[in-house]
Amino acid sequence: MHYAPRTIAFVTELLHPPVAPDPARIQRVHNDLFQQPDPAYKSFTVTAAGTVLSNPVAGPGAVSQASFTADRIQFREELGSLTVDEFAERVRKISEVVAQLCGIQVFTAQQVTVRTLVNPRSFRDAREFLAQGMFGFGSETEDFGREPQLYGLRMIFPPRENEPNAHALRIESFNDDPRSLFIENQASFAPILVARGLDVIATNVQDAYAFLVDRSLTFVGRFDERQQA
Repeated sequence: MHYAPRTIAFVTELLHPPVAPDPARIQRVHNDLFQQPDPAYKSFTVTAAGTVLSNPVAGPGAVSQASFTADRIQFREELGSLTVDEFAERVRKISEVVAQLCGIQVFTAQQVTVRTLVNPRSFRDAREFLAQGMFGFGSETEDFGREPQLYGLRMIFPPRENEPNAHALRIESFNDDPRSLFIENQASFAPILVARGLDVIATNVQDAYAFLVDRSLTFVGRFDERQQA
């Protein structure tokens, strides 16, 4: 069943062995970005936690930033307009520059989080879809003496020999909009040697996204029809 996912967050963390914080090096990255016609980040800030490159955002809750601490680089785009391709390429390009400037030889892990919203087609309320369409509940929740206001499912897919990545999937109703189904994939990927190239960083982002919008939505679609009495 076809859906139109509305992705609300891309987050990725690249973990590396600890290095001494050096805001001057990140400022060089910021200066280089400003030589480009459309710089990825417009602001540079040094905080107690680390150095942050960011963009001004218009809406409440929106975030567009890259932060650099002693043991990781974190990229966050929440409630923004970047596509998965644009986010993946931004992460790859900036990670390459930072790895070179800071002498990072290996990223010990990459974690990618993707969050999206979709509307069930056969149910007007996502809670009704989960309770009746997916879980097949009838009157069972009466045991609690009150009706749940949020339903959800969590599945863990650990690494295996031919797929060293892992995925933690959440499918839930969404408090801010009863019509919407909230789906999140938290994916973890194997260490990355910088000397072998960092294209895999972008590939990992794409793979985490594909797991959510291809496999997860295919799974959701299997339940998205009302059962005939």
